[in-house]
Amino acid sequence: MNLSRQTAHAGRLHIALVCNTAWAIYTYRRGLLRALNASGAQVTVIAPRDRTFEPLAQMGCNCIDLPVSSKGTNPVDDLRTLLALFKHYRTLKPDVVFHYTIKPNIYGSVAAGLARVPSVAVTTGLGYVFIQKSRAAQVAKRLYRFAFRFPREVWFLNRDDETAFREQNLLAHPERARLLHGEGVDLGEYAFTPLPEREEFAFVLIGRLLWDKGVGEYVEAARQLRARYPHARFRLLGPVGVDNPSAITREEVAAWEREGVIEYLGETADVRPYIADADCVVLPSYREGVPRTLMEASAMGRPIVATDVPGCREVVADGENGLLCAARDAGSLAAALSRMLDMAPAARAAMAERGRKKIAKEFDERVVVQRYRELIRELTGLTF
Repeated sequence: MNLSRQTAHAGRLHIALVCNTAWAIYTYRRGLLRALNASGAQVTVIAPRDRTFEPLAQMGCNCIDLPVSSKGTNPVDDLRTLLALFKHYRTLKPDVVFHYTIKPNIYGSVAAGLARVPSVAVTTGLGYVFIQKSRAAQVAKRLYRFAFRFPREVWFLNRDDETAFREQNLLAHPERARLLHGEGVDLGEYAFTPLPEREEFAFVLIGRLLWDKGVGEYVEAARQLRARYPHARFRLLGPVGVDNPSAITREEVAAWEREGVIEYLGETADVRPYIADADCVVLPSYREGVPRTLMEASAMGRPIVATDVPGCREVVADGENGLLCAARDAGSLAAALSRMLDMAPAARAAMAERGRKKIAKEFDERVVVQRYRELIRELTGLTF
């Protein structure tokens, strides 16, 4: 424990959370933020400024704008990010820094090491880097291998990602790796809701609209099924044109709308009404950390159709609370959606109830917050 840091804060805990979007910290870690702020801890969020700075500040967080090019490969931009974080850590002297997403994990871990600030890297999903076989992906892996010598612990949200890092020798200290098993969901906020009783059947895919999320396969599956199931609706909910090489444009979505195959619902800060209005939530992604959309959907009692890939199979037990299909395969997805459409209402309702029980048992947010609490106490001698 750094005694000078503890003395400087006179016993008041100071935690920093660093991410490539403030939105992700506000959306995915609100339970942690509530617990920290309620205890009187000082909480600093370092991320590019967006619309969630205001609600984060209202919760009691100090928000600092961070220059970061989320998906760019310009080394000058990345050096600017590293230097900015180093200066913040030297000035703020937080007790522990938690890094999320690839660039904060890499450059933040190095900056924290240089500033002699304890840090934890949380790998929220390997995504684009591990899906692609590009030179940029190879560079990213080498950077991970260097940067991950600095964190006190490296947390993985699913076993597949941890295995990938171990097998490719990306962990300088393998003994520091831990499995968090998802970041949890607030069971009170995402309450169980009975399935709709009506003639139409609504599927919804919720998330950033990326090709890597399997949106193309979802659209093609809808094309294959709509003649046989005229009562089926295929909906998309989430932002278009995001900062990602795999992003889908608004024009592409508009073309699907004109074709009559997709209903685009826009984007929202609260997915609960859209989950409640769905009969089934779909995520045909190529790879995930542990997808919060599926945890929220299952907590609310919605059967799921997802791909049998890292992350998704953590949440979906095939035949128990949903159905799994092959990734990058519109035919396999269409077959799973067809099975869901043909399933008896009582069987879908039983699937919904089992899903809620699974989330309550394995993904309760309170368990995740306790993991943070225990590690912070171990590193600092302070708690919240």
